[in-house]
Amino acid sequence: MKNKTIALLLVLGITVFSVLFYNPAQAQTAKYKLRPTDVLTITVHGQPDLTTKARVTEDGYITFPLLGKVSVGGLTLQELEAKIKELLEKDYLVSAQVLAFIEEYHPLQVSVIGEVNLPGKYDIPDGEELSLIEAIALAGGFTKDSLIKKIKIMRVAGGAKEIINVDAEDIILHDDEEKNIILEPDDIIIVPEKPVSGD
Repeated sequence: MKNKTIALLLVLGITVFSVLFYNPAQAQTAKYKLRPTDVLTITVHGQPDLTTKARVTEDGYITFPLLGKVSVGGLTLQELEAKIKELLEKDYLVSAQVLAFIEEYHPLQVSVIGEVNLPGKYDIPDGEELSLIEAIALAGGFTKDSLIKKIKIMRVAGGAKEIINVDAEDIILHDDEEKNIILEPDDIIIVPEKPVSGD
């Protein structure tokens, strides 16, 4: 009976601890994949000379002592720690305890240009998705001169530029949600102008 009571108290203690100290931001960080311009701090236990503050370059690299250029773009923090650990243990250290955290995040934004009332850059809310129509709404909606049937989304995927053509008229008038694309950071939405009559 005594053992059961102790076990129950331990379970309750762990549950209370989890509720009190659970941090949604930390859970989000665990899924976050490193992007260009993120600023990282990386430490190796017992190796102060290896403490590094580095900004991820546009092509997804950081420079780390002993290792030189290390590709980190698209990795989670956990994957980054495992990679640095593996590289250090391969040639330099017997056992490396690596800890990394993000000091400064790449801004998660999209750009809306062309025939909208408030062209500019707009944030993607933390932990949420932003659709094409929501981004247009943030940009003040279409102007009277917009050609909504021929919207273009410029996206860079895997280092290659991609153009996605969208007929927003189908989304707005025909409720075709499949065309209401979920945007990705750094997407550029281009709303063209209607051709002038007679052209």
